[in-house]
Amino acid sequence: MAAIPPKYISADDVEKLLTWPLVNEAVEEALKATGQTEADPVNPQHSYAVQPARSMTPSGDRTKLLMCMPGFVGNYTLGAADNKKNTLACKLVTSFASNQHLTPPVPNILANILLFNNQTGHLQCIMDGTQITAWRTAAASIVATKYLYFKRFPEDANKAIRLAVIGCGVQGQSHALGMCKTFNVIDVYLYNRTKAKADLLADKLKAEFPTRVHVCDTAEKAVQEADVVCVGTYSPTALINYAMLKGNDVHINTVGAGQVHFGEVAQDIYDQSVVYVDSMLSAKVELKDLKARIVGEVGEVIRNGKRTENERITIYQSMGIAAEDCTVAQAIYDATIKEKNCS
Repeated sequence: MAAIPPKYISADDVEKLLTWPLVNEAVEEALKATGQTEADPVNPQHSYAVQPARSMTPSGDRTKLLMCMPGFVGNYTLGAADNKKNTLACKLVTSFASNQHLTPPVPNILANILLFNNQTGHLQCIMDGTQITAWRTAAASIVATKYLYFKRFPEDANKAIRLAVIGCGVQGQSHALGMCKTFNVIDVYLYNRTKAKADLLADKLKAEFPTRVHVCDTAEKAVQEADVVCVGTYSPTALINYAMLKGNDVHINTVGAGQVHFGEVAQDIYDQSVVYVDSMLSAKVELKDLKARIVGEVGEVIRNGKRTENERITIYQSMGIAAEDCTVAQAIYDATIKEKNCS
């Protein structure tokens, strides 16, 4: 039998199909499956994920990386409860910190996702993964915020929050837009080393949402009233410390892609908080030098319906996992097939 050529989904086509409900649902399923690495014979309806620690290949120096992220997510749900999926995929991603300084600038993070037929193994689809990476990373922070912060307030499902975004590049934009689209955000505080980027993001937020938007000249001003803080930069040194926070009832998402995953947040915040991650397997490698209490994976909280402790400062330490790319790529692929069938 002749192999069917793989479908190609361009960045423009991906952009047309991305929505926050679609990506949030797919990422929540990925996080829920993570931590369980095989089918459960007792509870066969449970999902699971196989995702080896990603490999990193420096390209000349540690600011230029090629990462390979294979993964398989089994028995998970997209859309209807009976719509069970099994997805085998691999993302190839480059992280080049100097791209933002090019003329014209290029995203620091570029990616392509390979989607395989899970029955035959043949390459089914190649899709641009650059926007998916930005969206799924923000969606993971959204899901983490939902379970680590909002679950503290079961009596107030539409609780209003003040959001701080430190770093207004690709990740900052995705986090700001995704958070405002998903939650009742009444104030957004933006800080970026180059103020022009914060101004551009502020204009975009004001055009799309009724929330109040504030461009701050320091990170301290940005976080001092914030309930939820999102930090996404390449900074090798801490941008926020404990004294800057409004108090103990704060949730922090840190997603920086610099040389050190945990460099953006000061040690005294880690000393006063508990840390959740997307993958304990990845944390053992990438966070081995982090001096903090890592209590578990966000997926455990999703599955159990509650946290295992009661500390009021929580940190979601994002590393990015293959399962998220698998489920979002599958959702995009399914959407293209549905769109084709409807046309």
